[in-house]
Amino acid sequence: MSYRYLLHTAIYENALVNPTHPAIRFQKEEFTYGKLAKASNQLANFLINLGVKRGDRVGIYMNKNIYSAVAIYGILSAGAAYVPLDPFAPIDRLSFVINDCQIHFLITNEAKKDNLKEIIHKTALDGFIGIQSNSSLPIPSYSWDQIFQFSSSQPSIQLVEQDLAYILYTSGSTGTPKGIMHTHRSGLSFAEWAVQTYQITSSDRISNHAPLHFDLSTFDFFASAIAGATTVIVPEGITKLPASMARWIQDEKITIWYSVPFALIQMLERGGLESKDFSNLRWVLFAGEPFPTKHLRNLMKTLPKARFSNLYGPTETNVCTYYHVAPLSEDTDEPIPIGIVCENTEALVVDAEGIPLPDGQIGELLIRGGTVMKGYWGRPDLTDKGFFRRSMFGYCEDIFYRTGDLVQKMPDGNYKFWGRKDRQIKTRGYRVELDEVEAALLSHPAVHEAAAYPVPDVEGSHLIEAAIILVQGGNLSEDDLIKHLSGRLPNYAIPAKIIISDDFPRTSTGKINRRELQEKAIKNT
Repeated sequence: MSYRYLLHTAIYENALVNPTHPAIRFQKEEFTYGKLAKASNQLANFLINLGVKRGDRVGIYMNKNIYSAVAIYGILSAGAAYVPLDPFAPIDRLSFVINDCQIHFLITNEAKKDNLKEIIHKTALDGFIGIQSNSSLPIPSYSWDQIFQFSSSQPSIQLVEQDLAYILYTSGSTGTPKGIMHTHRSGLSFAEWAVQTYQITSSDRISNHAPLHFDLSTFDFFASAIAGATTVIVPEGITKLPASMARWIQDEKITIWYSVPFALIQMLERGGLESKDFSNLRWVLFAGEPFPTKHLRNLMKTLPKARFSNLYGPTETNVCTYYHVAPLSEDTDEPIPIGIVCENTEALVVDAEGIPLPDGQIGELLIRGGTVMKGYWGRPDLTDKGFFRRSMFGYCEDIFYRTGDLVQKMPDGNYKFWGRKDRQIKTRGYRVELDEVEAALLSHPAVHEAAAYPVPDVEGSHLIEAAIILVQGGNLSEDDLIKHLSGRLPNYAIPAKIIISDDFPRTSTGKINRRELQEKAIKNT
């Protein structure tokens, strides 16, 4: 096999050596590597015929389906970069991303036609792919039947590993989306590391639970393709039905599951895992937010044959540390570490002035290595602010990404996560880590989920408020909870108000939307 330096070449390699092996599966539909390579080439040639050039951005706007993979690999094969759009996002946000990224073509489907009519009036789009050509839309539309009439030969596009491969948009601190640019090399570095670390082979069946605009999905597609494994797309209709999702894992014989902790906790509590056959499941991977230890311990007991691994890293770095979870003691709810740095990665822990700290002290985590992003699309100011430069030899620089996360290197070499820099607030003259408040709330056996957030007070400082969800059948008063916290937190860190909720607002990737909780609390003050 020749040296692999582009993300999409893996599917063509597999199409040559194992063309009939399933590459992508969605419900009852399946694309082999041979069929996926052919369809991706046809899309690539069609895009090139439309005038798409190396480095252009092409949007993907549709609910996940069998054509998700064709869209990804077809765009990459055309030399362009794919930009996945949240299929559930408001029209104004979608239009912002399309305009900001200068997208001219969207790969979409009929189900989005009503939204497309609105988007057209707010953007400068030139055409849609995946819509019947006789549609009522005012700009050209091209069906898959038209695309599949094109040549299936692989386009000859001169690309190098530093070329742009995909842009993932996340909300910035002001709420304005920012585009995180990843190259073929940064995406490939992560995928190749994942294949080695989790011993992925062609016999694996890897779940795709995350939406395409969430960075977890790059593992599902790219690591799977490198290993010649099968990516099995979770139907969006069952992602909010824990019992159906658990049955799906069983029936699809999933060997590697990767998701945010929330999805796993939902299955643990309402999925009837004990009655399912998970004999094929060998790895359970999770990322995106801390996994409450009490829930993780129960899940590990329920799935004793599977191994568990915590993957850490902001979207800007893909994954930069990992921790294979050891058996968890019954007498502690101490959060698990984020682990050791990945291969081909260097970590620095620095203080507020950017001075490296000795092991054991808490500071901001900085990361450099092959998986780190190229920068923020169209935002040189953010890019410059996001990187830390260390002079080498007087004229060269090592460039680290500033994660904004506080960590501590423990004696065993693992990093302990202490929360976000911007989650450290000052209240009554004291500094408080909001993640520490949440951990104390979660240590109560009746608390299922917890969120802490700052609310401005009349004196120009902050008060801490929190919201919790009780375990099913749980009964707990605010006074009981404050009494519990008094033995775990200093008085100044105990929330001034604790709201018991039935549910939390969530982002499209399943994380607790703390900003929305905070805004609601501010309105009610």
